[in-house]
Amino acid sequence: MHKVAVITAGGAGLRMGSNTPKQFLLLKGRSILWHTISAFIQAYADIQLILVLPKDFMQEGIELAMNMGIVQQTTIVKGGLTRFESVKNGLSKVVDPAIIFVHDGVRCLVTSELIQRCFQQAVTHGTAIPAVAATDSIRLVDGYGNHLIDRNSVRLIQTPQTFQSNIILSAFNQPYQDTFTDEASVVEANGGKVFLVEGDYQNIKITRPIDLILADHILGEREG
Repeated sequence: MHKVAVITAGGAGLRMGSNTPKQFLLLKGRSILWHTISAFIQAYADIQLILVLPKDFMQEGIELAMNMGIVQQTTIVKGGLTRFESVKNGLSKVVDPAIIFVHDGVRCLVTSELIQRCFQQAVTHGTAIPAVAATDSIRLVDGYGNHLIDRNSVRLIQTPQTFQSNIILSAFNQPYQDTFTDEASVVEANGGKVFLVEGDYQNIKITRPIDLILADHILGEREG
């Protein structure tokens, strides 16, 4: 089945304290985005890539695709003001029925095994949302204060969130809502069923400088 990865890397990454968007920061001598793209190519060599980038960094995306030798399978589009808009811009380039992955460009530790696991479940069930169990105590804050909730009933959601194309494309035709925090919430609001799949605790999102240090350590262990 046709495979498409919409890799969202349209943010500025201000919390990293750098003028360079975090997806272009270096990790083991390569950009974070390079590591992310590599995982998808290793999982499926024939995958089509749609990179959603900041408008001022489109050329960097073109050069990255050229350096990786993936120009023919890569489309680059401009990000929007919200995640919803950015993903919708990327999805607008999908024309054929496919399994579509939507992945955070700064989750550069994603493994080929997780990508393949998501693909296989999406083929069978229509959706695959990677998730891991919460390990910390969790308290819910509301207008009355806060109270403990059972962490065994909580799952932390990751990407790549994976869908049959007819499910996600129709979902993104609906108007934006403030409750849309990820693609699963968009699909669910459109009446779609969301199925979870086992995620990976190492599949962290690079947000702060400490995350870059952790990612460097994990990649070093993987390289042996």
